[in-house]
Amino acid sequence: MSTLICIPTYDEAANIARVVGAVRAAEPEADVLVIDDASPDGTGRIADGLAAEDPAVHVLHRAGKDGLGRAYLAGFEWALALGYDAVVEMDADGSHRALDLPALLAASERGADLVLGSRWIPGGRVRNWAWHRVLLSRAGNAYARAMLSLPYGDVTGGFRVFRTDALRRLDLAQVRSEGYCFQIDLVRRAHQRGLEVVEVPITFVERQHGASKMSRRIVLEALWSTTRWSLERLRPARAAAGGGARVRT
Repeated sequence: MSTLICIPTYDEAANIARVVGAVRAAEPEADVLVIDDASPDGTGRIADGLAAEDPAVHVLHRAGKDGLGRAYLAGFEWALALGYDAVVEMDADGSHRALDLPALLAASERGADLVLGSRWIPGGRVRNWAWHRVLLSRAGNAYARAMLSLPYGDVTGGFRVFRTDALRRLDLAQVRSEGYCFQIDLVRRAHQRGLEVVEVPITFVERQHGASKMSRRIVLEALWSTTRWSLERLRPARAAAGGGARVRT
């Protein structure tokens, strides 16, 4: 299975070399695409240096900071154009452990359309988070699951694998979400289309270097978008067109 690991970056100069190195060690057969939004700290230049030394590493430079969702959509487009079988979403700050990659990819190879790296199912855990971060994440997940009738433990996480044939079924051209609600958006689209969604437990580790990109605006965008999608589901036409996904863990 040919795999592309997409790593969006903005001001991750302190992390990107270590993260890419860990990924290449954990999955030497996979390619890596760093998607840099013109980071002022030189992340893009560091990524270019990594690509010059390793033919499996590639860099997609974008004109400026344009949101996590749009960065991933650019990576998906790149993967689809080049014919990869699977695409991985992975953070650039070290919070997603490369040693969890084999389990996620194994679930994808067994046929799952979407594999969610889950912090909130048995076996999943979070390290070095303050209690209020845990509360915010659990509450956000609970709200999204309830409002959208999603049966998954972790719908906001950003460590996941898509089969590219599944991506083609998600109407990516219609995706408008920009921040972390992008993750909720794609899970709900997969669920609505009856794709097979599998959760695999992961350990999420709080970043050691650099600043978190989480902000009040991102939280509010996710809250508003989830509420709007829920209201759309209640319309008769939407309800008649809905479906359900097969779930296994």
